Amino acid sequence: MKHFYLIACALLITFGATAQKLSKNKKAIIASVEKHEQALIEISNNIWALAETAFEETQSSKILADYAEKQGFTVERGVAGMPTAFVATYGSGSPVISVLGEFDALPGISQKAQPTKEALNEGAAGHGCGHNLFGAGSLGAAIAIKELIEAGKIKGTVKFMGTPSEEKFFGKIWMVREGIWDGVDANVSWHPSAATKADVQSSLALVDFKIEFYGQAAHASADPWNGRSASDALELYTTGINYYREHVKPTVRMHYHIQDGGQVVNVVPDYARLWMRVRDTKREGMMPVYERVQKMAEGAAIMANVDYKVSLISGIYEVLVNRAGGEAMQKNLELLGPITYTPEEEAFGKKIQEVTGKPQVGMDSKINPLEETREHPGGGSTDVGDVSWNVPNINLGVTTAPKDTPWHSWAVVACGGMSIGHKGMTYASKAMAMTMLDLFEDPTLLQNVKDEYKERKGDTVYEAIVPDGPPPISGN
Repeated sequence: MKHFYLIACALLITFGATAQKLSKNKKAIIASVEKHEQALIEISNNIWALAETAFEETQSSKILADYAEKQGFTVERGVAGMPTAFVATYGSGSPVISVLGEFDALPGISQKAQPTKEALNEGAAGHGCGHNLFGAGSLGAAIAIKELIEAGKIKGTVKFMGTPSEEKFFGKIWMVREGIWDGVDANVSWHPSAATKADVQSSLALVDFKIEFYGQAAHASADPWNGRSASDALELYTTGINYYREHVKPTVRMHYHIQDGGQVVNVVPDYARLWMRVRDTKREGMMPVYERVQKMAEGAAIMANVDYKVSLISGIYEVLVNRAGGEAMQKNLELLGPITYTPEEEAFGKKIQEVTGKPQVGMDSKINPLEETREHPGGGSTDVGDVSWNVPNINLGVTTAPKDTPWHSWAVVACGGMSIGHKGMTYASKAMAMTMLDLFEDPTLLQNVKDEYKERKGDTVYEAIVPDGPPPISGN
């Protein structure tokens, strides 16, 4: 009994010490997020159930924008030529701090909020990257800052950026191109994760393009000699890509998706199409590979005696890391401490690990020391990179799924629709708002963040990797 008493006393002492370190404004932020918590969970759950994909997030976008408007933000909808993109603004003057919110889902991974695989709606989309949490969590942070401005506790402007289509076409590129971040002093972002950390790692630069082959149709048995097969060219091209993998640097990634390889077996196909993607940890490493694989399309067309066309879809930069901002975020994570889970939540996490063939270790939300920034990180890509080359950006990852969960999978969808995801979302709201507050209250910190941004960017002139014209929305 004495042992448990000592533990309880130690926990109370730790909690008290943490509480003493929180300023009045940071306590107000925590209170704000907790006041709006049930509304934010409802918003997240509604977006989770809607599971709208790239540029189709009509209702999801409206739910977020409407709630921001209800809270007193001025909302500009349909920005940068995208009906589901919006900017919610409150306050006036400097500093101007923005926070990102995403809300698009991934196709084909619908899942119930349970730890075994079962679609909510067979064949439908699901939030396998947790963007239902992303948008709602960021809105919670923006509201907490807005309430401090409204109360006269801080001065400046807060912006909540509603950014669509991160998973496919990368909507932030067109928002950057339209100057949405012009005049913003710093940007804060987060992403659902299997760990909680101030994110000071970069991402992979990426370019997407479409390759089409045009041949001559013919009967596949009666007169195939009169045909020129577009699918032959496609197969020759993908074979070339697969041989080329041996001769690129380890940082390079190449993927393709065959979208049309012909329609029926007894016709020599006169049309074929694939979506091609090239990545590298640095844009300057990606571009030569991109140029090479475009030339390979010409070679495949020559061998199959067909015509071809290469069309740029879009491309994104790697994230420009900001360690000064990361250090500020780290301090706030340490103030908040780790997320705690109920036995039921731990059991949910372990069941997901069991079903997906991972060690059953449960949830991981411990706060580790700030990592060293790696020159060549692994992982994926994000259009937050393009934002980060136009304004200083501070990133955060927060636990919303058990350790080692396969991302972009049903398992992440399951967690995003229940309390494990909800806890991570509200934690992210608090951590981001506390860091945003630091930027409002500490001009030296904000200047350090901006100075590091300028130093890391150097002489690089940002050029959006998108074709001329509007975003690739149906009807354009």
